[in-house]
Amino acid sequence: MYMIAGLGNPGKKYDNTRHNCGFETLDLLMKEYNVTLTEDRCKAFYGKCSIEGIKCILVKPQTYMNLSGDALRGLADYYKIEPQNIIVICDDISLAPGLIRVRPKGSAGGHNGLKDIIAKLGTEEFIRIRVGVGEKPQGWDLADHVLGHFSAEEEKLMEESRKNAANAIKMIVGGESIDKVMSRFNTKQHTQPA
Repeated sequence: MYMIAGLGNPGKKYDNTRHNCGFETLDLLMKEYNVTLTEDRCKAFYGKCSIEGIKCILVKPQTYMNLSGDALRGLADYYKIEPQNIIVICDDISLAPGLIRVRPKGSAGGHNGLKDIIAKLGTEEFIRIRVGVGEKPQGWDLADHVLGHFSAEEEKLMEESRKNAANAIKMIVGGESIDKVMSRFNTKQHTQPA
């Protein structure tokens, strides 16, 4: 079984913000597999489905970003899911909109949601898909940037990256090697305008 968790902040005021691209990527999978997040446990809403013939739970933590680990740890314990079978989708300010980066493990890279998940799971050994949301403009507060909205041009790029992230998840769950998934999605992408 896989746990696929999209990170974000609950509440209407955070819809379509940079920080919520994990939630929005999960929405694509929910639509494709006809999943409604009707279950409420461990500070998360989640639903079950089968992707590529494998049982999965799609999860949206409801704790706000910096406490995302509470939900993932609770559900991992409840369903006995190993960290290697957890896929986390989150925003990344070091990648341009439209780009994604798949990694089988690693540090939080300054992301508070990942930092909390690593602390609560006690390991960095979980798959993460970072979705680019663009760098903070000079002089801006980081919170204002990640809680801000995309321009119309950026939103077109984000549609592409969310689809790529969803496709990467399907490949991983379907048994493709992480190296093959990384080779496809970490390099074959548009380049940021100069």
